[in-house]
Amino acid sequence: MTILTRAIEVSRRYGDVLALDRVSLDIRAGELVGLLGPNGAGKSTLINLFAGLRRPTSGVVELFGGSPQDPAVRRGIGVTPQETGLPEALRVGEIVDFVSAHFPDRADKGELLARFGLDDLVRRQVGGLSGGQRRRLAVALAFAGKPQLVFLDEPTTGLDVEARRSLWEGVRSFHRDGGTVLLTSHYLEEIEALAERVVVVGSGRVLADGTVRDVRDVVGVRRVSLVAPDLPELPGVVGSERVDGRVDLLTTDPDRLVVELVRSGTPFSGLEIRPTTLEEAFLALTSKEPSHG
Repeated sequence: MTILTRAIEVSRRYGDVLALDRVSLDIRAGELVGLLGPNGAGKSTLINLFAGLRRPTSGVVELFGGSPQDPAVRRGIGVTPQETGLPEALRVGEIVDFVSAHFPDRADKGELLARFGLDDLVRRQVGGLSGGQRRRLAVALAFAGKPQLVFLDEPTTGLDVEARRSLWEGVRSFHRDGGTVLLTSHYLEEIEALAERVVVVGSGRVLADGTVRDVRDVVGVRRVSLVAPDLPELPGVVGSERVDGRVDLLTTDPDRLVVELVRSGTPFSGLEIRPTTLEEAFLALTSKEPSHG
């Protein structure tokens, strides 16, 4: 499968802060990749390097086999950064026309706006849009030049559930047509809903890279759920929660935990053991890493 963009042993410093620490990552044609990590993990920095908005302190970044700094190479990508500023006096349709004019091939304006639920706002001034409508417009603009590869940095920030799901369908539609997507998100259900491949970053390094199931397996954490009034100290517990008498324990060794629980003589019922959610895997991975800010 063709590699569209790649980072090879890439590091990036901002003064004393090491935002990326010798990261190597390939994004291949046709993939929909979710980039997960806490604030300060290096997600936005990585996207900025791939998109040619920043240069690495060391290492190499390639885009379509060339340099991300080359404007001709960058015509094949679309980007929605975390924050965008759009001219408030221009109408939605005018903004799309302006951005599309920068590309040799461009998406049909009506189809593009319809894909992201903006078709009834074509004559609305940007200054009259809600925050969620502005965000959807910013995401739609990433697709204006018929890109091969789109980078979406926290694309659904500020959107309600219905608008978020509408945007998800717009992204899926692009992917079904052969497009490649790299997106970051704090919404873990968003990554589970969209991504075929998950890359977890923390402290500027790649902690895990694979399918959602792969990420869970790398962590090796399981959820043990049971009903018990009180529990003794049990081995391998990395997190616990009690809700309405039921206790959920996250553990790296469920078999040993259950054996020790039985040996302790503690009364319990309703024992269940199941895989973690992606959120639990994500927290278990990143909690092991010190933050660089």
